[in-house]
Amino acid sequence: MTADAPEDPRAELLSYRQSIDNIDAALIHLLAERFKATQAVGRLKAASGMPASDPGREREQVARLRAIAEESHLDPEFAEKWFTFVVAEVIHHHERLAGAGGGAEA
Repeated sequence: MTADAPEDPRAELLSYRQSIDNIDAALIHLLAERFKATQAVGRLKAASGMPASDPGREREQVARLRAIAEESHLDPEFAEKWFTFVVAEVIHHHERLAGAGGGAEA
């Protein structure tokens, strides 16, 4: 074993994996909260006759999130792909709400 090698690489790996698992759980909880908020937005838009998507807002958010990603040393392309994926799901929910007259989703 070299001087730089950890005493027990399996224990170190387990520690890293526990941290990753905690982060994954936090991300799921954050996404759940985000979708609760966007569902409220969708209900408001449907009840008010507003369109499900807002391309101007989406462009602003992409620019903002790309800048945050760069500051955080995260690939801005990845951040944009993530945001685009989430927004597509949000718009789908908003369109379903609009079709249901703004009520709760089935």
